[in-house]
Amino acid sequence: MKQGLLVFLNGTSSSGKTSISTELINQKEILFYHLSIDDFFNNYNEFINNKFPDEPIRAVDDQVVAQILDDSIISVYYSTIKLLSEMGFNVIVDTVINNDKRFNEFLDQFFDHPTLFIGVICSKEELIRREQARGDRKIGLAASQFSKVYCFNEYDLEVNTEELNPIECAEKILSFIKSNKDYSVFKKLSKRNVSAS
Repeated sequence: MKQGLLVFLNGTSSSGKTSISTELINQKEILFYHLSIDDFFNNYNEFINNKFPDEPIRAVDDQVVAQILDDSIISVYYSTIKLLSEMGFNVIVDTVINNDKRFNEFLDQFFDHPTLFIGVICSKEELIRREQARGDRKIGLAASQFSKVYCFNEYDLEVNTEELNPIECAEKILSFIKSNKDYSVFKKLSKRNVSAS
């Protein structure tokens, strides 16, 4: 049995990754499973809130919490994706690669897997508009991620969510997959010098 295809949708918060993932699953031409980094964080937060429902004895700054947990949760997220691929499942990965350390781990984990690297592109102005309209995202999150997430200058495929709706983006991705083109960009990417991000 061969490894499952990994379709990495890299874009900022509010760029449209989850909507595209939903449409790829709804197309039913290829059986996909969807894993979002948000699911991992939300499930962990739910676990903590249910396991320790009392108010903490002392407050901990959000940055301290992030330093303790974020990299570990992301490592488990990447390992889960790799396991699913090894088991032969096709996985849509809805993620935000916003620093060199995470990118390097991403590259280490998936270099030898069939990986389609897709840029989900959207202008900063539109991201801000969507964020305000949604009301369920921290205002400024997408703008803060913008230059870090969109620092890659090469993808196997780019989809612009200002020009195409989620169904059209999904169709473009499926068309690329069915064309049997080589997913070569990921193999060309090289590790980055880890900087403080």
